[in-house]
This record gives sequence, structure tokens and C-alpha cells, in this order.
Amino acid sequence: MRFAVVVFPGSNCDSDCYHALSALPGAGVEYVWHQETAIDRFDAVVLPGGFSYGDYLRAGAIARFSPVMGAVADYAARGGLVLGICNGFQILCEAGLLPGALVRNTSRRFRCETVTVRVERADTPFTNACEPGEVLRLPIAHGEGRYYADPETLARLEANRQVLFRYVDEGGEATEEANPNGSLANIAGIMNERGNVVGLMPHPERNADPVLGDGGGRKIFESIARAALGVDRGRGR
Repeated sequence: MRFAVVVFPGSNCDSDCYHALSALPGAGVEYVWHQETAIDRFDAVVLPGGFSYGDYLRAGAIARFSPVMGAVADYAARGGLVLGICNGFQILCEAGLLPGALVRNTSRRFRCETVTVRVERADTPFTNACEPGEVLRLPIAHGEGRYYADPETLARLEANRQVLFRYVDEGGEATEEANPNGSLANIAGIMNERGNVVGLMPHPERNADPVLGDGGGRKIFESIARAALGVDRGRGR
């Protein structure tokens, strides 16, 4: 079981992801520099958080042109598992691998705190270690985390059940107060129609070790590992 953690100029959560993935039994993890184009040897690819290229133009706008992203697109087209976290989510949207966009928080402020998100589906390669409706406590750290899509795209996401994570309160309700950035429909994470590419704004790697909290973020990485090993390969549709 081999994981790739892609490193762009400005990535700052690559080591966190590496640590979280390395803690999985039997997992091998490699850093992949953004100029590499050979990633077929991996069972899953992770695009970590940070500020790729300083978030110039807009978050993820330059990173999507890095050589590795062509390889990631080909990898995803062949069914490979791809996870984008925070800046990684932004890059996936900019690259057209996920629909919609991440724009400035409605508060116009950088939000750094722990939020609660509800797992909307537990039958995917990224959530099979979770329970349907389970609430996870995950840190966020972003200024451009507000998910936006046109009405048609949003309706399609909901109809296809492509929304995987939603901001909720401690009781599991998707309220306005529980939404830290103004994301449409309290969306915290989505997947593509095929179900093999996922992006989410919260950072599961920052709560993957019990020393950092309750360790709930580890379930996302465990899910990917189980899917990669064929133990419980959930389907996105």
C-alpha cells in the first residue's frame, strides 16, 4: 500500500499528511515533487494543504499548471484514488477534477479553529471506516474556504449524493452558525461523479493522532487504505 503526498512550492501540511499516513499499518509514503509526472506506482495520491505558489492570482490557480497535475488527472481518469485537503481541494477545483470553486470566506477573515462535520455517506473509498451521519471534529485553517457552485451544479451534487462532508453543530445539524465560511449548503467536502476524487477543506491529518484530539480524522485515511487494499472498496455512485 503506497501513498503519494504531492509537494508544491508553498505546501505546509505535507509533513502532517506524511505522518498520518505513515501511522497506518503496512503503509508506505513518498513525497512527490510537483515537477514529477510518474505516479502510477501509488495506490492513492494526496494533495496537502498550504499556500501553493503563495496563493497568487487565487488559491490553487497556479499549482493546477504544475507538471504533476497532468499526471494526477490521468491517474484519476483511470480510477486512481485522489484526496485534496484544503489547498489541495482548491487545486482540484481549479484543475477541473472537482466541480465548483473555493472563494473568500464571507467574514473576509482567515478562520483557524476546530469544527464539526457530518459524514453524509459511508459507502465510498474515503469514508468506509465511518458511520453514516457520524460527526467528526476536524481543524480548519483557511481564508478561501467558502464552497460555491452555480445552482445547476449544486443541484446535481445533491442529486448524485456527491456531498461527502457538511459543516454541522455538535448535535449534527447543518445550521448557519455551524458554517465557518459561508459555504453553500454547509458543504465541507465533495467527490466527483465517479467517486474516486475527493476534496475537503477541514484537515483530517491534524486530528489523526489521539495526542492531537480524539483521532477522528484518522478514519478518512483508514478508509482510503482499506479501499486501496480492496478490503472495502466503496463505490461513489
